[in-house]
Amino acid sequence: MMLQKEEIEIKNIDHLGIVAGIVDDLGLVEKINKIVGVDSREKISTGQVVKAIILNGLGFVSRPLYLFSQFFEDKAIEHLLGKEIKAEDLNDDKLGRTMDKLYRVGLSELFLLIALDTIKKYQITTKYSHLDSTSLHLHGEYQADNPKKEKGIIKENPIYITQGYSRDHRPDLKQCVMDLIVSSDGDVPLFFRAGDGNESDKAVFGKILLEFKKQIDFESIMVCDSALYSQNNLKLIANLKWISRVPFSLKLAKSLVQSVTSSQLEKSSQEGYSYCEQKVSYGGIEQRWLIVESAERKKSDLDKLNRQIEQEAKSAATEVAKLLKVEFSQTGEAKLKYQEFNQQFKYYQIEKFKILKACNKLGKTIYKIQAELTQNFDYIVSYKQQAGRFILATNCLDDKQLSTSEILSVYKQQQSCERGFRFIKDPLFFADSLFVKNPERVETMMMLMGLCLLVYSIGQRQLRLSLLSSKTKVKNQLGKLTNNPTLRWIFQCFQGIHVLVLQGVKQIINLTKERQLFLQFLPAHCQKYYFSS
Repeated sequence: MMLQKEEIEIKNIDHLGIVAGIVDDLGLVEKINKIVGVDSREKISTGQVVKAIILNGLGFVSRPLYLFSQFFEDKAIEHLLGKEIKAEDLNDDKLGRTMDKLYRVGLSELFLLIALDTIKKYQITTKYSHLDSTSLHLHGEYQADNPKKEKGIIKENPIYITQGYSRDHRPDLKQCVMDLIVSSDGDVPLFFRAGDGNESDKAVFGKILLEFKKQIDFESIMVCDSALYSQNNLKLIANLKWISRVPFSLKLAKSLVQSVTSSQLEKSSQEGYSYCEQKVSYGGIEQRWLIVESAERKKSDLDKLNRQIEQEAKSAATEVAKLLKVEFSQTGEAKLKYQEFNQQFKYYQIEKFKILKACNKLGKTIYKIQAELTQNFDYIVSYKQQAGRFILATNCLDDKQLSTSEILSVYKQQQSCERGFRFIKDPLFFADSLFVKNPERVETMMMLMGLCLLVYSIGQRQLRLSLLSSKTKVKNQLGKLTNNPTLRWIFQCFQGIHVLVLQGVKQIINLTKERQLFLQFLPAHCQKYYFSS
């Protein structure tokens, strides 16, 4: 029997059933609708639009939201979002109204409420939390109104989009800043904040931690890079527990890292590291400082130093040869050139400096420099001494609460923030620049990026925990068995799955045994998108 075209419908689902299932498991649609409210006249709620945005954001296509409706044209949209929802329902107007609603309820507050519920539901360990920031660059014109000064760290007025320090090495572009606090357990984002494009981490990190502490009902040791470490910030967060890197711009840090001898360092339980601990008072706050040496980084630093010494030797020899030939009319000029030379080079200097009086061919009195080029031995020794070293500080004075080895291992987990930022900037997820055209919607877009990261990190965490608890391993992209796969790899494994509707009967096609195995280790809500009829 010949089937009519309207009796057959094939739509793509791929890995989007996994994304939709994680969103459902988190209860995101219901949470957002409860906070924002539901208008009975609307065909699709704010929560459902946010779910659609997350599907788009984790959809493996570099499509900005102005192609939002197009993204869903070949997708099983009713299967993923609900009956009678069509791609044309997700138009620009609907998207814009949704973003405006989210902005009005407070983006940081909304994100934190969702994060706190997530912590409780999934029993996420919060002993350590990591703060960091990144910049997101923008194309196009934006209103350049002067930013209004605000007392609180959570902004009441839109962010100021302008040029500033670019982590992407694009100082020519306007930008905004995203601050994230994430858990060390699964890299789950716990706090989101949008900042002005020219904002300084040093100026806001202390205030961000203070605001976060006010909003949470659990104790957490805050981990941060050296942007936190200033007298003002440390006084501001005096009642919080923290770990921070100490900048070498502090004379005390520079002196200490150069004075500690190799014999004073003891091997860490972490391979390739050694350290020693000292009690220090800075900014009126008693602290433990951990002077750490990384063998790998030391080798890299020394290799770099040797290359720089070799390069400078050639240029210094050329310059000193020129200098010795110069005829000066006054001794003061010769002394000035001598000083300039020693300031110009780091690893070489001229010694045995003398000014010789002579006559030129015309019989006129001149002065010439006599000197020898030598290595700046003291500088090189001090540099070698600090090679591969850095200092970590904490105000947790009780080593039972925070052991010496923990200080190092926890700080190394600061990469959890960096992983989150790399994820957000990956063009396979969201594009690496923002494209919405007013500051309020830019902020909202950033918060939605944070929600995508939340969904992804929870899915990956639950997958890995399930594999670990069942003592099961699956193949990774290299064909090797692992209990620690990335969710991104699982997404790739689900490409080519379709929803087939044949004479009103829905079927999932291309759901192989391997894919069914993966689904066993994902939240149950994911399975309904692949096994439901």
